[in-house]
Amino acid sequence: MKIKLMIMTAAGLLTLGPAWSEDAPQRCRAPVLIPETFETVTEQVLDQEERTEIRYSPAKYETVQEKVRVREAATEYRIVPVVYESVTEQVLVRPERTETHIIPAEYETYTEQVLVRQAYTTWRLKDEVVGGSVAAKGSAEGSVGEVLTPIDVPAEYKTVTRTRVVTPEQSETRIVPAEYRTLVKQVLVEPARVEPIEVPAEYETIRVERLVSPAREEIIVIPATYRTVEKRVVTGGGTAEWRDVLCDAALTPRVMKDLQRSLTEAGFAVEEDGVFGPATRTALEGFQREQGLGVGQLTFETLQALGVIID
Repeated sequence: MKIKLMIMTAAGLLTLGPAWSEDAPQRCRAPVLIPETFETVTEQVLDQEERTEIRYSPAKYETVQEKVRVREAATEYRIVPVVYESVTEQVLVRPERTETHIIPAEYETYTEQVLVRQAYTTWRLKDEVVGGSVAAKGSAEGSVGEVLTPIDVPAEYKTVTRTRVVTPEQSETRIVPAEYRTLVKQVLVEPARVEPIEVPAEYETIRVERLVSPAREEIIVIPATYRTVEKRVVTGGGTAEWRDVLCDAALTPRVMKDLQRSLTEAGFAVEEDGVFGPATRTALEGFQREQGLGVGQLTFETLQALGVIID
């Protein structure tokens, strides 16, 4: 039984090559990077704060008819007629009242940063040559290991627009003066003499407004409103796990060409040259990330997903 060593460093887990067995030369064990999985969650954020408004209810009046005496009763005499003098008089038509006008509140719009995704740490693979220099393209000399390096992914924020009160709603009260109507009255100046004749008083019906209920103010509380935002949360992955991989001895040119052909059919075009070069590795990692497979090694799960058969 022969295995490769692993060293834990401050930068992460450093592998010095896959472990392999003489009993199963095609199947080795090596660490692979498990891609992160995310979940979209919703969160309620404050859109508009609770506020109060003043609602004004104006005074209510009713119009009624009122009889006003315009000439007093008098006595007339047949011999000497009565003498009258016309005088004017102010009659109250509408009493003095107050009116309240509402000055609307003023608002302003501002922006705020809202957390959409929290910061997290993930792992990435980095190639490092171990045991000599890298051999020429297609050569089996040299041993290529994998370096797992932690990567800090910063938090993501979203800019939201909110509204707040700059000047609250106000009310302004003013006095509306009373209204009067000028009436002409006949006032007795000289009564008749000799034969008195009773002259009845005279009245005039006019329409006047009478206060039914005074004006009033009412304070209304408007509750706060909220907005639903979405953010992505890491639910798993971003770690390294040991998996069964194809040993270097079994990675023949025929197997490589089958692998490259399957990658091209899966949408990751690569030249079918039978060499496991950088382009083939990039295409392989792209396919593994798309399918949610372990990244960085040619695992048997990847071979099965691509339909590559090992003799």
